[in-house]
Amino acid sequence: MKDGKKAVYYICDDKNWGHVSGLVWEILNEEGYLNPAGFSFGGREVMKHADSKGNEFYFAPSDTAVCLDYPRFLPDMNRYFKDFDMSGMVTWHEGANSPDKVLTVHTIGDVPSGCFGPANPLYNHNLVWAMEKLRKEAELSDFSVVTEATHWSGAHDGFGDPQLILQYPVPMVDIEVGSQEESWNNRDACRVLARSLVHVFDEDVKIKSLLCVGGVHFEQNFAEAAHTVWDGGSTFFGVSHIIANQWLVSGEYENDNGIKRLSSCIESIAGGIDAIVFHDKLKGCYKDVVRSLGEKYNVPILKHHALRNPENISWNK
Repeated sequence: MKDGKKAVYYICDDKNWGHVSGLVWEILNEEGYLNPAGFSFGGREVMKHADSKGNEFYFAPSDTAVCLDYPRFLPDMNRYFKDFDMSGMVTWHEGANSPDKVLTVHTIGDVPSGCFGPANPLYNHNLVWAMEKLRKEAELSDFSVVTEATHWSGAHDGFGDPQLILQYPVPMVDIEVGSQEESWNNRDACRVLARSLVHVFDEDVKIKSLLCVGGVHFEQNFAEAAHTVWDGGSTFFGVSHIIANQWLVSGEYENDNGIKRLSSCIESIAGGIDAIVFHDKLKGCYKDVVRSLGEKYNVPILKHHALRNPENISWNK
């Protein structure tokens, strides 16, 4: 793996507003990761950490989540970090029927409008696996590390035009603790998240990159795939964009419209995809779209059950 990669993490350090992120900033400072980088982001001093391999990790503080004020933050995001390899926003997760005691990673995209940010399945894998390793080391047995469907909080909260997502060329994820106040304030969980950030470039493993379609927002089958390994420990699934069923419907992903939008999604994934996985309860009109995409990109189409036995999958490449 080429050394000298760069990642930036956008972190609201105001503990009175930024659940999780304010605590993560405090932990990063306590553990010596926050060293002045010599420039400012949004009028605030950026911090920096370098590892033994020459990788650099930048921590950009803000007074609110960057997704809630993209027009203000985007110019500096591109001015200072446009050529970076990976980025993330640290925040909290909440919502009706959301699982509690979770550490989660999700890609950025607004499915209803078909705007998908760049995604890097290898770096997503590294984050998830680092979180899981650190969770076990911390004996945080009541928490789990899961994936979450692709979305963008800026759009869902009505603060931004989804087209702005396309103006930032760096792969980006939200990295969260959820989903209730007790979990947000769990210092051990926030420490696991904080420490995982500097492991995003640790491995250059063989992955089979998936586009996941259907299911619920926290789809267990796709989360389990992110933790799966086979071929004697040498091959992993790369889970990046996950398109939940609810947004397929609201975005009217039937027929040519769905093919066009999901093609944009696939083309936003670094290295392309090796398969499309659909939840078996997906409606027929969306299954037809998935089959057309399989033909277009010459990749196998898999029901979600196939992820449980990856050694039996016939890959096209």
